Amino acid sequence: MRDDEWLKGRLELIWRMFFSDLEEKNKIKIRFKGKWKNKFGHISKKKGVSEICVNGLFKHLEVPEWVIELTLAHELVHYMHGFHSDHEKKFKHPHQGGVVRRELIKRGLGSFVGMERKWFKEEWLRVYERLRYL
Repeated sequence: MRDDEWLKGRLELIWRMFFSDLEEKNKIKIRFKGKWKNKFGHISKKKGVSEICVNGLFKHLEVPEWVIELTLAHELVHYMHGFHSDHEKKFKHPHQGGVVRRELIKRGLGSFVGMERKWFKEEWLRVYERLRYL
């Protein structure tokens, strides 16, 4: 099973590979949290620290690593757009006009965006049902 240290390493890898131009303007904490059916992750900010939370069910090896990595990249896009970070807020709404999807594609993650939609439709509910009570 994966843990928060593993998750931290994945975030550092994704940041280095796809977001090397992104300045860390405030501290970021990352952890697994919750057992959400309809949410892979979220970002929040408390006392100047941004916190990225990834669905706790993603600790299990049944969830492909690329799903977690795309989730982290998604949350980093929110961070860079000024949602729950010290970056200047660029949009009124976090998903306004498909800005997250476009940014992920621009940064070379476009193939994973399509794969994630397919995985969500075809696999996620079965995985969720198997793991939610563990």
